Amino acid sequence: MLVAAALVPDTALLVPGVAGSLDPLPALREAAVTAVRRAAADADRVVVVAPGPLDSTPSGVVRGSFASAGVPDRLLAWDVPEVRVGDGATRLVPAVATSLALHLLARSAVDLPVRLVEVARAAGRAGGPMPPAAEAPTGATAGPGDRAADLAALGSRLAGAAGERVALVVVGSGSARHGPDAPLADDDRAPALDASLAADLADAGPGARARLSALDEQLAADLAVSGWPGWQVLLGAVRAGVGGDGIGGDGVGGAGVGGDGMGGHGARRDAVDGAAAEASPAAAEVDAEVLAQDTSFGAHHLVALWRLRAAGAAS
Repeated sequence: MLVAAALVPDTALLVPGVAGSLDPLPALREAAVTAVRRAAADADRVVVVAPGPLDSTPSGVVRGSFASAGVPDRLLAWDVPEVRVGDGATRLVPAVATSLALHLLARSAVDLPVRLVEVARAAGRAGGPMPPAAEAPTGATAGPGDRAADLAALGSRLAGAAGERVALVVVGSGSARHGPDAPLADDDRAPALDASLAADLADAGPGARARLSALDEQLAADLAVSGWPGWQVLLGAVRAGVGGDGIGGDGVGGAGVGGDGMGGHGARRDAVDGAAAEASPAAAEVDAEVLAQDTSFGAHHLVALWRLRAAGAAS
């Protein structure tokens, strides 16, 4: 069962040395390390969910290198972690976001079994299958709504092992289209959407989770919201942990692009809140805390901690 989740940004700039002699995001890095350490404190296993070029489950001897992003290992101020995942002996370098998670786990001194799951970025699937074997969702993916449902089903499976306490490390950021210094072209929809997403990630109640589930995949792709697939996995894991919240793949997902400045994310707030009002009382038992936010480099990065607790337990 899921006990906690650390939500950390999708930027290698958290690791000293990636930006050379500059250290651009020290506060965000400290918050991310803290979130990972706290999320894993009561867990038996850590599952990393990170955006990648396609859906995959890296296994073998996995090295947290940023060489694929043009940063040689020798430039990093931290040792490059190597983690054995599964029974394979193949040596490999995962997606950059997964490498970042391995660095944060090492820096947090987390010594637990690790599973790695990479999920294709919004509307950018390369057609690969979802992770195989027991954790793979069943059925073919036919469209965007199915994609969100598949990811949520994957989250449910990842968190569903009886008797095993699971912590997720979910790598992902908001829009990368904030202002002239953004990694991608500026889009004036980004600030309003990210403000709404940040509020919901800080809330984590049934209505907030419904709105996150309703975020349109195409809008997330247009605004380069790398957190979209990982958040869908997280929502599925939370749903399994609280026994269902009335928000599923056949519910209020798939908000369209509207005229509210947030691509429809705000326009459907009342409808989504109404659906969430039908949720089980247990669905509210998620404690959320935002540890840090930053948009100084034109992308919205946020660190948060979600913790599940038994219904009626003190927070």
